[in-house]
Amino acid sequence: MDQTMIIARMAPDHAEDVAAAFGRHDATSAPYEIGVLRRSLYQFHGIYVHLVDFDRPAAEAMRIAQSLPAFRAVSEDLKPYIEAYDPGWRSPQDAMARRFYHWTSSPE
Repeated sequence: MDQTMIIARMAPDHAEDVAAAFGRHDATSAPYEIGVLRRSLYQFHGIYVHLVDFDRPAAEAMRIAQSLPAFRAVSEDLKPYIEAYDPGWRSPQDAMARRFYHWTSSPE
């Protein structure tokens, strides 16, 4: 399993719209094609946090995702609500947080 956290900006009053867009997307076959096992969306003031677990390396999942019409569609649906945190953003990988510490009580 590969876990990724995506950070962006989102006005707090857009949470329901963003959840609805992902709900429509997750009802398709796209998450299975990409290898999404779990997805959680969080907000903290004006910050959007998207935690996703993949069944494959995140870079591979994102390469597959970018070729899927359903992924491009959800990306378009999210444009009015989600803004890049980093103004130099070029691709989804530019929004992925770098984990610098991890602990678990069980072997992975």
